[in-house]
Amino acid sequence: MFTVITVFVALTAYFIGSINTSVILSKSFYGEDVRDSGSGNAGATNMLRTYGVGVAVLTLICDILKGALIVLLANWLDILFTAYFKGYPLSDFENMYLFGNLKYIAGIFVVLGHDFPLWFGFRGGKGVSTSLGVILALNWKIGLIVLIIALLIMIFSRYVSLGSVTAAIVYPFIVLTYIFAGEEKLSENAVYLIMAFSLAFLLIIKHHANIKRLKDGTENKLFAKKAEDADSEEEETDEEETFEEE
Repeated sequence: MFTVITVFVALTAYFIGSINTSVILSKSFYGEDVRDSGSGNAGATNMLRTYGVGVAVLTLICDILKGALIVLLANWLDILFTAYFKGYPLSDFENMYLFGNLKYIAGIFVVLGHDFPLWFGFRGGKGVSTSLGVILALNWKIGLIVLIIALLIMIFSRYVSLGSVTAAIVYPFIVLTYIFAGEEKLSENAVYLIMAFSLAFLLIIKHHANIKRLKDGTENKLFAKKAEDADSEEEETDEEETFEEE
């Protein structure tokens, strides 16, 4: 019975995660799909580069809330079902990996939905904002640490991807440290750790092209002008200088 409930929660989280904010907003406000512009990614950064700050902030907020609200709802269900199923005969698998862990399972699947949305041909975003919402809802202190790390790297490097990937790598180890600091057993937090490493893995995989560009030195910086725009400006300047000389 509890396995069926868990599957239902996971699928619900996935379906809600599949509601991609950037695609909906770009089609509603501009009559086009953001995935056909800029980097082709369905996320807040591409919305910023393509349509500007306002709609990008709206996308960011909606994606964060999507992850956070799903986890909070699953956490409420955890509390409800813990009371309801107390003393109910559950299998070893259910006791170890499902019972009391709905919030972690929902966290994984809402990000999967965002990354590979059923409603939009499985072409979604990179899961940064939705993952942040999940992390903050699970533990706001850990979430703030991860956010500060990401923001500091983004500010000093001006690479959004570098900040996102670094925070993703650090996150599961912060969770591990948190567990040890609380003198809790790893076995009792197995699903939490699986979720943390899964979120990190998903985010890194979705950033594989960015990582390659970072290595090659061709990654776009935040608020940097595109190379072709810079070239065209240089050409216009050269033409003006030539005209003035003549």
